Amino acid sequence: MKKRAMKSIGIGVALGIFFYWQNNGLTLTEWVYEGGIPDAFDGYRILQVADLQNKVFGREQARLLQKMEDAEPDCIVITGDLLDRNRTDVEGALQFVRAAKKIAPVYFVSGNHEHQSGEWHTLEEGLLRENVTILNNGKSVIAREGDTITLLGLADKRVNPCYEEVLHTLMAEEDGMTILLSHRPELFETYAAEGVKLAFTGHAHGGQIRLPGIGGIFAPNQGFFPQYTAGMHWKGDSAMVVSRGLGNSVFPIRFCNRPELVLVTLKA
Repeated sequence: MKKRAMKSIGIGVALGIFFYWQNNGLTLTEWVYEGGIPDAFDGYRILQVADLQNKVFGREQARLLQKMEDAEPDCIVITGDLLDRNRTDVEGALQFVRAAKKIAPVYFVSGNHEHQSGEWHTLEEGLLRENVTILNNGKSVIAREGDTITLLGLADKRVNPCYEEVLHTLMAEEDGMTILLSHRPELFETYAAEGVKLAFTGHAHGGQIRLPGIGGIFAPNQGFFPQYTAGMHWKGDSAMVVSRGLGNSVFPIRFCNRPELVLVTLKA
């Protein structure tokens, strides 16, 4: 009886350690994008932060920020859900951004949780004070040694029902390298139809629970066995990166799906 109890305790401890690691063991996934990159941007490194959901990695985000700094990015893109609607901490989010912009310039688009939290305007004002470039239905041109790339951004579809028309307008005068920031991976066909070269998205949380050979089990707005939960996907000449994200919201556990930062290196 005593041996059985000790065995049960051992299994419980091992499972606890495993699930803690699954939800807190940061990973950095690296991709290379080639195609239409201006020469001056050869080797340009874009670090994506997605779906932090007010999760904390060490005191004042020390572990997360160190991982980001080690990646040596040229810019940081945040693709929504910096906040969580269930445990909203605007000041914590701004403290993280304040530290992140010391690593590289920060570009931001909103996710559904920013708007569902009821604190979007407070967050927006704080981001602007921190000189973060907010790309909700907007664009920003990055220049380097005479060459340029254009960052476009879509506000989350929850508050952006005419997203197709907005994207069409943003793309109307673009014929160079365009990089889109959007929260929603399920809209990939729209991005590709408009000729977006490279999109960064999140929202799917990696499918939350991932099974070998199957992938993610469920994602918002895609349902069970979703198509876009992680990795780099292609439609014709358009590519989309889907981050598995960093935090959790309604469902508190990740399985075979550790928190992820994504680094994309552009190659001419």
